[in-house]
Amino acid sequence: MSSDFEDIYYRNVDMIYKICFIYFKGNKYDAEDAVNSVFTKLLEKNKQFESLEHEKAWLIVVANNYCKNKVKHWWNKNKELNFEIKSEDHNNEILQIVLDLPDKYKIPIYMHYYEGYSGPEIAKILNIKENTIYSYLHEGRLILKDILKEENYE
Repeated sequence: MSSDFEDIYYRNVDMIYKICFIYFKGNKYDAEDAVNSVFTKLLEKNKQFESLEHEKAWLIVVANNYCKNKVKHWWNKNKELNFEIKSEDHNNEILQIVLDLPDKYKIPIYMHYYEGYSGPEIAKILNIKENTIYSYLHEGRLILKDILKEENYE
């Protein structure tokens, strides 16, 4: 394993894991498999990046595409996911609430609030119209606000 690959891995593994974790609704085993697949693809492609942002964006797109394809797979459509967040890194009630959001809100909300991406950056990475991203963020915030209000997080 090259030093460059190790550097990329350690810089991004937590972020990629969180994205995969969200897609697989907290199933840590599927998330770990997805992370392995994303970094295996990086090794296979021997990708050279222009900047750290290019590196991060490429990995997010690969993780996003991999997870979408896996989630669409018939086995995953029929598999019941029963989970609890046990990892200390994910033992966060707000993250649990984000995980429970409808699928279309999870990744944009995570990317914006946990990774600091802007609406245009998220739109470009996910290949979704910018206005759609803003709608997802707005609607997702409204849903979160209602849930947090119900759970007395005010």
